[in-house]
Amino acid sequence: MAEAVRPDESARICPDAGELVVLQQWRDLQTGVQRLTDSLYADLEALSGLTPSSFRALIFLMTLPGQTAPMNRLSQALGFSTAGTTKVVDRLADAGLVERRPSGFDRRVIFTALTPEGMNSALAASRSLAKALRSRVIEPLGADVFTALVSAVHSLDPAPEGC
Repeated sequence: MAEAVRPDESARICPDAGELVVLQQWRDLQTGVQRLTDSLYADLEALSGLTPSSFRALIFLMTLPGQTAPMNRLSQALGFSTAGTTKVVDRLADAGLVERRPSGFDRRVIFTALTPEGMNSALAASRSLAKALRSRVIEPLGADVFTALVSAVHSLDPAPEGC
């Protein structure tokens, strides 16, 4: 049975006013960014037919030399399990946007490569998203504020890309 908290102890177990303000601001930041991201991806999906995970996979592949990556590297980039990545790649392969290729060095390794149609889809979708970001984020904030915000958030990343 839980022990009752005496009134004089409640101040020690509850956040103070300053902590509540910081917690609310953090929640507002997270919620706002998540809603904006969800909205941008929903608009992109309606326009391109690409789910957010499919779009992220195509963009990742588009930026690599040869537009190809081993499945484990794609899994890491997406933050998905092997099974989750396989589902995304299956959908993309069925749509003709990627193809699987065996490794020439290790038969256990399978590469995912963009097809020409996949490259065209990735390019069109990335241009659409960039246009939406300009009108819905950069223009309202201003380019300088947007750049400063990106830099500030990047500086807080505990595991920046490349680490």
